Amino acid sequence: MMWLVWVLGAVVIAAAGFGVVAVPRWRERELRTRTAWSAARAAIDSAAVSRDAATAPLPEAEQLLAQAETIAAAHGGPRAAKTARDHAVRADALWRAAARG
Repeated sequence: MMWLVWVLGAVVIAAAGFGVVAVPRWRERELRTRTAWSAARAAIDSAAVSRDAATAPLPEAEQLLAQAETIAAAHGGPRAAKTARDHAVRADALWRAAARG
C-alpha cells in the first residue's frame, strides 16, 4: 500500500512539471495569435478606409481586400492572420498609389 503513495506522488510531480512547461507555451501561443489578428484587422480597416476614399474602382485591390476579409472570417492561426494582413496591406498600397496619381 505504501508503494501507491509513492506512485501517486510521482504522478503529481510529473503533472506539475508538465504544467510548468506547457502553460506558458499555451499563453505565449495565444498571445501571438491575438497579436497577429489584431494587426490583420487593423490592416483590413486601413484598406477599407483607403477604398472608401478612392475615386476610381481598382478590381485587384477589391479582390485582395475581399480575400483578406474572407481569411479573417475563418479565424485561423498566426499564418492566416499574416496572409490576411499581407493582402490588406497590398490592397491599401494600391489604393494609396492610385490616389497619388
